[in-house]
Amino acid sequence: MPARNKMNVKLIAKLKTPGVYSDGGGLYLRIRPSLAKKKPDADVDPDPAVAKSWLFIYGGRGKRIELGLGSYSDISLAKAREKAAAMRELVLEGQDPRGARPRPAQAAEPPVTFGKFAMEWLDDIEDGYSNRKHRLQWRSTIKTYAKALMEKPIADIRPEDVVEVLQPIWLTKTETAGRVRGRIERIIDAAKAKGVYQGENPARMRGNLDHLLPKRTKVEVKHHAALPYKAVPAFMKALADRQGIAAKALAFTVLTAARSGETRGLTWGEIDLEAKLWTVPAERMKARAMHQVPLTAPALAILEIIRPEKADPGQLVFPAPRGGMLSDMTMTAVLKRMKVPVTTHGFRSSFRDWAGDETQHDRESIELSLAHMPPSATERAYRRSQALAKRRELMNDWAAYCLGSS
Repeated sequence: MPARNKMNVKLIAKLKTPGVYSDGGGLYLRIRPSLAKKKPDADVDPDPAVAKSWLFIYGGRGKRIELGLGSYSDISLAKAREKAAAMRELVLEGQDPRGARPRPAQAAEPPVTFGKFAMEWLDDIEDGYSNRKHRLQWRSTIKTYAKALMEKPIADIRPEDVVEVLQPIWLTKTETAGRVRGRIERIIDAAKAKGVYQGENPARMRGNLDHLLPKRTKVEVKHHAALPYKAVPAFMKALADRQGIAAKALAFTVLTAARSGETRGLTWGEIDLEAKLWTVPAERMKARAMHQVPLTAPALAILEIIRPEKADPGQLVFPAPRGGMLSDMTMTAVLKRMKVPVTTHGFRSSFRDWAGDETQHDRESIELSLAHMPPSATERAYRRSQALAKRRELMNDWAAYCLGSS
């Protein structure tokens, strides 16, 4: 509790410099230049050079309020303390010391809209994205496709509102629709964390939107860069029959949900076979943050096949046939020869769609497995340490699904 009764009469008599001096408990002595003369009935002699008066300062509705209690020549220190004590009691009772009037009720704040919350939240987290294009895509996606939600109070958004946004693009722009849904879900997750939204997330897919949106069984792969996850097991079976380092690198990339560049730049020094863990250093990551990948049995089996007897820590795991790093085009060429018109990066979307649609794994574990970092540095460090075991379960389930054994 802040100290009170800091002053005494002798100290007050010595104070000459204009300013505001605290006695504690909201009581202050203000000193101003003055040529005041002593009043006949004054309790104390005035200082001929300055005027001294009492203030009670308190907070009200987010503002600093100053209430004059009288001059020091009229109100002694003891009387000023009595008045300040009475004022403090009124404040504690929720009354306004200015005439002891009840405080007027605060006007109800307008509800927070989805658009306002989304844009402010994006302002807060944008430092977590090193890629300017990615930051702009986030805003563009929300403003373009979630326009119907922008002016709606975020607390009132229900699954049918999300369906209204997704329905026009669900079967024609499947990749975009999936991205829009995921971003709406993440925004509302943030609103839940901040206490702005209550209840289940209306943009959640499994057990929610999957019952309200049309099935995508007739969507053809050729229009999209990602392979529908239902086709991944058959693809992985065909890929296993292919020889060459590029095919193995591609299989490893799919099993780890990694980016192409992360796999192509992988060195043996990043692999801990005993801990079954791949640690990608920050300088090789898109978000410039260290990333750990739990290695499943199928991923480890690929490493065992190609591991040299004496692997140098700086040696590439998947080197190009003529030395150096594999090019992204080399991995893409494997897909072209298999007549699968998708990109290597698209398998990350396949993984995310499978995890969201077919499993009960939480969204945070899914996003962390894709190296999508949470906003703050503290949150990132905490989640990395807490989620590794959960992510290992997720990656084991993904590997089992990819190999058709789930």
